Amino acid sequence: MSLQLLMDAHIEAEITQRLRARGVDVLTAQEDGADLLSDPLLLDRATELGRVLFTYDQDFCGETARRLREGVPFFAVFYAHSDRSRLKEFAEWLEMYAVLMSPEEVRGRLIFIP
Repeated sequence: MSLQLLMDAHIEAEITQRLRARGVDVLTAQEDGADLLSDPLLLDRATELGRVLFTYDQDFCGETARRLREGVPFFAVFYAHSDRSRLKEFAEWLEMYAVLMSPEEVRGRLIFIP
């Protein structure tokens, strides 16, 4: 089963469009009505939907570390440093992870996109 993604509110539409053109199941926070949720609630929403959250927000690194320490479950987070010159590259990495990794392989993990 391929991974499904939830894009944080600040992720550029170009990434979402590239992924959808390649057949990756992507939902944006805006489409879900979750774009104004706090970070913990957005992570809860991604978990509820069974989607990996893709974000540039470094606060999610701390939130996932806290949840791991306290045993609070979450689905998964893909994190990258924001860089508008790398949008195509981010889409390629996300597509590769979505196609090649299973939900079991990413569950409860924070994965850094190089």
